[in-house]
Amino acid sequence: MAKGHRVVDHIVGFLAASGVSHIFGVDGANIEDLYDAAFFREGITAVLAKHEFSAAAMADGYSRSGAGLGVVAATSGGGCLNTLPGLGESLASRVGVLALIGQAPTALDGRGAFQDTSGENGALDGLALFSAVSVYCRRVVTPADILTMLPEAVAAARSGGPAVLLLPKDIQQAAIDTPTHANGRVNGKPAGTPLSDPRMLAEMLRGADGPITIFAGEQVARDDARLELERLRATLRARVATVPDAKDTAGIPGLGSSSSLGVSGVMGHPGVVAAAAQSAVCLLVGTRMTVTARAGLDDVLGTVPTISIGSAPPYLPCLHVHTDDLRGTLNLLSQALSGHGRPTQVRVPESMAHSELRPPPYDGPGIRYRDAMTVLDAALPDGTDIVVDAGNIGASAIHYLPVRRDGRFMVALGMGGMGYSFGAGIGMAFHRAGGGMRRRTVVIAGDGSFFMHGMEIHTAVQYRLPITFLLFDNHAHAMCVTREQLFYDDRYSYNRFGPSRLGAGLAAMFPGLTALDVDDIEHLPAALRTALESDGPSVVSVECSPDEIPPFAAFLAKSTNTPSTTKENTSHVAARA
Repeated sequence: MAKGHRVVDHIVGFLAASGVSHIFGVDGANIEDLYDAAFFREGITAVLAKHEFSAAAMADGYSRSGAGLGVVAATSGGGCLNTLPGLGESLASRVGVLALIGQAPTALDGRGAFQDTSGENGALDGLALFSAVSVYCRRVVTPADILTMLPEAVAAARSGGPAVLLLPKDIQQAAIDTPTHANGRVNGKPAGTPLSDPRMLAEMLRGADGPITIFAGEQVARDDARLELERLRATLRARVATVPDAKDTAGIPGLGSSSSLGVSGVMGHPGVVAAAAQSAVCLLVGTRMTVTARAGLDDVLGTVPTISIGSAPPYLPCLHVHTDDLRGTLNLLSQALSGHGRPTQVRVPESMAHSELRPPPYDGPGIRYRDAMTVLDAALPDGTDIVVDAGNIGASAIHYLPVRRDGRFMVALGMGGMGYSFGAGIGMAFHRAGGGMRRRTVVIAGDGSFFMHGMEIHTAVQYRLPITFLLFDNHAHAMCVTREQLFYDDRYSYNRFGPSRLGAGLAAMFPGLTALDVDDIEHLPAALRTALESDGPSVVSVECSPDEIPPFAAFLAKSTNTPSTTKENTSHVAARA
């Protein structure tokens, strides 16, 4: 039972006062005091995951969904080390996450303690490890440290990226006197946040003699600047493309869908390159334009005047204006370009037909990716949130499946870790289920991702979350099979699995779970209806083939032996997915 006021009580009290409602983690000896404090704190729900990577993904997905700061908690040793890949994704994608990491008691530092990560006397150095995957990392060594380090960590995470506090068990249990909590404003920009001056960009846009193309990025989603982006697009009469991990920032009904070009990059739509090449100016909004996002565009963006606004400069040279408040700065930019400041020579481009990559025909066994996405598009109602994993099926969903009106479309391409979608989808579902909203989250993943982290489905069952897992079962790490075929002459395969029946298996494992197997396209619509109408979680396993080539530009150039602006490049083709 909780006694006195401990450091852990201060932590959960500060987070609750700041608007945090969930902590995701896996319990253990050196973090159990935090769980104890959460039990006695009204307004905080401590969620027990099955694996720390998934707990970190839950916090990441929760943050990306717009819920505010995602918080992950893990015990010492292997438990905390399991969070590193998830925090690495949050760092690469600049997602605000707070990690509370338990440590062995300080009295045992460097003395052979079980799971010692103090860095003392040859022990593993947790501070060095976690500093590499965070924007802020501190080891709390006295109870009073928490009074300054916790607000600093929250502020650092809010700026974009993971912040880590290493918490020895004795420090967690120590008594502390603290003032009454003030709202730490974790879930919004603090009052008085300075806005950047976009006048340089306004001058260039005002002088544009021809069409303007906007590339919308991940910061638009992170700052929820969708409406501000659409206002700017309408003011400029521009066409808009999105990077793959910002697909839901533009082009959905009500947000300039008639001017949408689709997705850029290696999984994107060919019309994006053509539109950019015809532009007088390209404007990058909230994106660094990674190789995955700009594949096929390097030559174009090197010749067309390109300007940028966002929290970090792009990877290609261009005029860049920094802003940590994209919503406010986009409003200023729209104001500067309205009325007498409106560009006079910007031409409304002719409508451009929606374009798709064309994988070679495949008539082997299994359901085609394109056909499955067509059925899914017809089945998913407005308001559905979609979370996509890595691999062939992820590329297909990014390329073929439209975003739902009033729904989110989430994919993590910072590190591209397989299995991310299971935890992230659960984190999003917890946010969406709050306040009585029982809107459904749909996770799209392959069997390779499922075998890594799919047992997190049990967490969805435990909490009765409104989430449907679509498992595309091609009995392989299919993207790696495609690479073996295209780049190693199909002489061997390390990446094909034995047969599986995931729906039947999960139904047997988790009594009461709606879990179905689908072998042909005719039965997919009914299976989806059953799954989407379920009260709680559900699973549909879709039989497909590892030999079908997905809509992935680098693969298509190789498979057709034709010249392409997108060549095989290990920096944008997943090594394993």
